[in-house]
Parts: sequence; structure tokens; C-alpha cells
Amino acid sequence: MNTKNLFCREITLDSRELTVPRTTYQRTLNEDRVRKIAAEFDERIANEPKVSSRGGRYYVFDGQHTIAARKFLNGGRDLPIRCKVFYGLSERDEALLFAQQTGASASLTAGARFRALVYGGDKEALAFQKVTEAVGLCVDCKQTRGVKRLACISTAFELYKKVGSGVYREAMQTIVDAWKGDPDSLRAETVQGIVEFVDLYYGEYSRKRLVTRLRQVDPVIIFREGRAMTSLPGYKRYLYQVYRIYNGSSAKTALPMKF
Repeated sequence: MNTKNLFCREITLDSRELTVPRTTYQRTLNEDRVRKIAAEFDERIANEPKVSSRGGRYYVFDGQHTIAARKFLNGGRDLPIRCKVFYGLSERDEALLFAQQTGASASLTAGARFRALVYGGDKEALAFQKVTEAVGLCVDCKQTRGVKRLACISTAFELYKKVGSGVYREAMQTIVDAWKGDPDSLRAETVQGIVEFVDLYYGEYSRKRLVTRLRQVDPVIIFREGRAMTSLPGYKRYLYQVYRIYNGSSAKTALPMKF
């Protein structure tokens, strides 16, 4: 983001002047959230919406629900609102700033955050999306479960950053080859178990054997049996299920337990 010509100031704008770019990086207005904010609204501590002045218009990148709550409290009518207006931002800059929101009233889903990162041109997010799509999966920013739809975006993206593109791609290709995009194979726990397994045993395991062994089980087993397991912490429960499936009863091809 180029900050050389960036500056901001607080000014009062009529709410009818404010545009929310929902067709690009912004999310759909959540009416329940609007009502919750309105019910707890206190003008003395309310944050000013953050707005970008661009091309003669004012674009809201942080605070659309607060604006809607103010209008709600004003009987649905437009009203003057004190805003923090930024000058010198591009639309991509706005998207990246939107993705960085951390306020309670503006908490983002992983899908909304990722969509904004992609729109803003974040290199790591774009690379993750490209690798995921290369194995035949869709990064589903709406986070709806379905065939070949990766909804556990936060988990998968963090794993991608942890293990790197090569290991991540090999693991995700294994999932697709084994289960053809079955929604249960794309649960966060299953994805984590397999990515962690591939990373831990990279160069030691047989991908062909892993695919063959995984095909023989319902992917939901990894989730169910891992969740029920209490002897291992966190993701290791699901890693163990993949490890167990891979080894089976074969002493010859069994991998040593390293976790």
C-alpha cells in the first residue's frame, strides 16, 4: 500500500453520500447485527465509520453496520454522521484495510476476510487460492459445504502458510484423489489431519498407498474418531487417525510414530 499521498481527516457527511461496495470486497449487510448494535448504541463511545474518498464518492470500508444502526435509530431516515475520511486509497487498498478489521462490531468471517484479501491483491492469499484451485477445489468464501467446495478457509490457509505450497498441494491432491471432493473429506479436522501427516512424513510415506488406504474409509471417520479421542491434544487426534489408516496392519510398510 502506497502511503506517500495518504492522509485523513474527520468530517461530517450525510449518510446518503456513503457508498458500501458490496459487489467487490464488502459483505452483505447483516440485519441482526444492525439491531444488536442499535440496541447497545451509545453515541459517546461510538467509533467513526472509516471512509475512502475516491473519484468524487465516499466508500465505506469499515463501519457499514454502525451506519445502518444509526439510520435504524433515526427511523430509517438519512442523517449526518461524523466519519474518518481517508484520501489517497485505491479500491484494493480499501479491501486490504477491510480485511484487517478486528473490532467486535465488525468481526469478519474467514470467507469475508479472504475474499477481501484476494480482491486487494494479497500475494499469499492469491497463491493459496491458485494452488487450491489447481487440485480441483473451489475456495468457497460463502463457506457452504458442498462437493469440491473448501469451506474451512481459515484452517486451510493457515496450514498453507505453515507447511508451504508444495506440501499443501500434495496433501490436498491426495484428499481429492481419495474422495473426489466429498464434503466430509473437506472438514477442517480432516484437512488438518492429512496436511499435517504429509508434512510430518514428507519423503517417507507413499502417496499411492495413502490414497488407496483413504479410499477404503468414509472420510467422516477421521472427524468422528479424532473428536472422540482424548489421549492426544488438538490436531494430533486427527493426524493419528490418518497415521492409523495409512499403517493398517502392515508391519512392512508401517511408519514410525513421530508425534
